[in-house]
Amino acid sequence: MDKQLLLICALTFIIHIIGTLAYSVRIAGIRTRRIAVSLALFSILMLLSRTSNSFLGPFLAKRVETGIDQHVAASTLLLDFRWLLFSASLATILGAILIPTFQRAFCRAVEHFQVHRSVPKLLLHAVFKGGLSYLKTSASLPKPANVTGLRQKSGVSVSMTAMNVIATALWTVGVFAALYAGVLDPSVRVTSSTLSSIINGGATIMMAVFIDPHMSGMTDDVIEGKIEESQFRRAVVWLVGSRLAGTLIAQFLLVPSAVVIVGVANGL
Repeated sequence: MDKQLLLICALTFIIHIIGTLAYSVRIAGIRTRRIAVSLALFSILMLLSRTSNSFLGPFLAKRVETGIDQHVAASTLLLDFRWLLFSASLATILGAILIPTFQRAFCRAVEHFQVHRSVPKLLLHAVFKGGLSYLKTSASLPKPANVTGLRQKSGVSVSMTAMNVIATALWTVGVFAALYAGVLDPSVRVTSSTLSSIINGGATIMMAVFIDPHMSGMTDDVIEGKIEESQFRRAVVWLVGSRLAGTLIAQFLLVPSAVVIVGVANGL
C-alpha cells in the first residue's frame, strides 16, 4: 500500500468513524436532557460525515486517472477500492467500541454548548482546554449487556434496520462504484463519476427522511418515559450493527454497481 492509498484510506476511516460516533450524541442528549442541543450537534456530525464522502472523489479520481494512463490492470485498481471499503468497516467497528467513551465526552460537550452556544468555541475547548485529556478519564468499553440483550425489544423494526443497511451500503459504495466504472469503461469515466451524486443523494435522503426522524421520535419517548433508556441503547446497537453490515455488503455491490453505472452512462 503506497502513501497515496494510505491517505485515502485514512480519510475514509475518519469519515465513517465520525458517522458511527454520532449515535453517541443522542445518548448524551438523553443523559443531559438537552435534546435540542444534542440534535444540533448530531446533525453537524452527520452532515460532516455524509458530505465529506464526496471529498474523497478528487483524491481517488486522480489515482484512477493515473492508473488508466499507466495502463494499470483493472484488478489492481479494484484491490484499492477493496482496501477503502475495508477501512470503512474497520472504522465502524472501532466507532462502536468507542461509543461509551464518546457518550461521556459528548455529555460534557452538550453542557458546554448550552453555555457558550458556539461550535467554534466548543472545538477550541475540546482541543486546547482539556477536552482530549477528558477522553482518557472517561474511557469505557461497551457493556456486554448491550449485546446480550439484543433479543429484547429495541423499538427498531426489521424494515427500519434493513433500510439502514441498504442506505449505508449505497452511501458507502456510491463514490467508489462511480469511479471504478470509469476504470471498466474509460470512454465514459467523466459521466460515470457524476452519477455518484445520485446514488449518495438517494442514500442520504433515505437516512434523513426515514431513519433519523425515527430515532428522534425514540429520543422523545425516552424523555417522556414511554420507553426505557436501555431500549434506546439496544436500538443504537442495532443501527450500528446494520451500519457495519452495510459497509460489508458494499464490498459485494462494488462491481455490480459499477457495471450498472457504465450501462447508464452509455445510455445517456
